[in-house]
Amino acid sequence: MKAGILAALVSGALFGCGLAISGMTDRGVVLGFLDFNPALAFVMAGAVAVTAIAFRFVLRMPAPVLAAEFRLPMRDAVDRRLLLGAAIFGVGWGLAGFCPGPALVGVAA
Repeated sequence: MKAGILAALVSGALFGCGLAISGMTDRGVVLGFLDFNPALAFVMAGAVAVTAIAFRFVLRMPAPVLAAEFRLPMRDAVDRRLLLGAAIFGVGWGLAGFCPGPALVGVAA
């Protein structure tokens, strides 16, 4: 297995386990989390801050660790396909009451 595929698998599994451990497989927690509250604002602010700082360091590297070059998206337009995909994911998450990723990890664990 290529190192990049293995890294993606490990990253996805770690993310899913983290969401499962945090209780995001519990329907009540997810539905409560989706209601606006100060905790949600702090989570989002923390995620944006970490990403903004990390991207500055990562993009200064000559190349990624497991690839020959950075491949960043060339398009930045918000099109119908993007909006439709986001809407399907959001509506599905809201109606089902759980995020599909950690729910599958929670079932397997």
